Parts: sequence; C-alpha cells; structure tokens
Amino acid sequence: MSSVPEDPSAVVAPSREQLPAASLMAVGSPMRLTALSDGIYAIAMTLLVLDLSLPEGLDPAEFRRELGDMIPQFLAYALSFTLLIGFWQDQRRIHLLVRQVDEGFIRLTALGLGAVALVPFPTSMLSDYTGEPLAVALYSAVIALIDLIHLAQFTLLRRRPLLRTRAVPARLAWGFSAELGSTILVFGCAAVIALFDPAVAMYSWFALIPLKAGVGRASRVRAG
Repeated sequence: MSSVPEDPSAVVAPSREQLPAASLMAVGSPMRLTALSDGIYAIAMTLLVLDLSLPEGLDPAEFRRELGDMIPQFLAYALSFTLLIGFWQDQRRIHLLVRQVDEGFIRLTALGLGAVALVPFPTSMLSDYTGEPLAVALYSAVIALIDLIHLAQFTLLRRRPLLRTRAVPARLAWGFSAELGSTILVFGCAAVIALFDPAVAMYSWFALIPLKAGVGRASRVRAG
C-alpha cells in the first residue's frame, strides 16, 4: 500500500490514432477495467463481513462467551479490510497512469482481481484455524501475490510509454516500487515461516510497519 503522484507531468502518451497499427487490436480504454476492479474490491470487502455472526437464542453468559470467541474473526476482518483498502488505493493509482490497456495489462489485472476475490477465503481460514501452518501460509501468500501483481502492472506501464498518460519521475517510481516490494518481502517470508511456526509468521507481519517507515524516509531523502 503506497502512493503514486496523481498530478499530470508534461509528458503525455500518444492518442489512439497515433499508436502503431500493429498495436491497435490489443489496445482499449481502461474505463471498463477500472469499473470491474472497483466492483470486485467492493464485493471482496463485503464478503469479509459474512463470517461475523452470532447464533440466535443465546442467554447472557453464552452471548458473552460466543462474542469473546469471535475476537480472532474480528481481528482477521480488520486486517483484511485494511489491506484491501490499501490494495484498492494502489490499483486506483496505477489505473490513473493508464491511457490505453493492452492484453498484457488486462491479463495482469485479471490475475490480481482473482487474488483479491480469494481474500475472504484465507481470511476465514485464518480466523478459524490460527494455529494451522497452511492457513497462515496461504493468507500470507495471497497478500504477497496481490502486491507482486501490482508491481508487475506498474513495471509494465513504465516499460510501455504508449500505455501511460504521463511519465513517472524515477524518484517517485522508486518509492512506489519499494513500498510494494516491502509488502511482498514481509508476507512472502511469512508464508515460508508459517510452514514451521505460524505464530512467528503472524508476528513477522509487524515488520511491515518499520519497513514502510524506512521506505518513506528514504523516499524523502531522495527527494531532497
């Protein structure tokens, strides 16, 4: 989860009429892809809530006990919702750079949306089977995969200027890529650690906080 500059620069990509004839068949407007992304993110966020329910007909003691037992579910919901909001912001900022989409960008976006739509499943597993290595490993792997795909999308745009609305300064590109990379590193390592010790893997997620803070400081230094 990170930031990409939203104000235009002086460099503007060619119009569709200026694109090479060989590219026209694989190029189109990003509007429908953006709308599809927004819809899938909204659905994934909503599905997270469906696991939060209490049985009917509980007496006061049972109610308190059941509510207490749901704490892992609330924590998993809060974590996944926060991550999805960050992923959606990253996806939106990437799409703001897009003037035209080609088949490669569409495939990457579809793969990323597939991973986003999957998030409610490992979230449910994480809340119900916190001590299971595969549950923690799968959750970590899916989170790392989403940002890995975002990084691939951003890299593709940087390498194909015909698809971009504007150029991205090297300093800002470094900052965005480094922030995405920090999530990939932390959750990717956690996916491996979870196979041996799921509790340590979950604690390792907190490493993302100082890592992102360090990336932010490094970005400001590069700007100076």
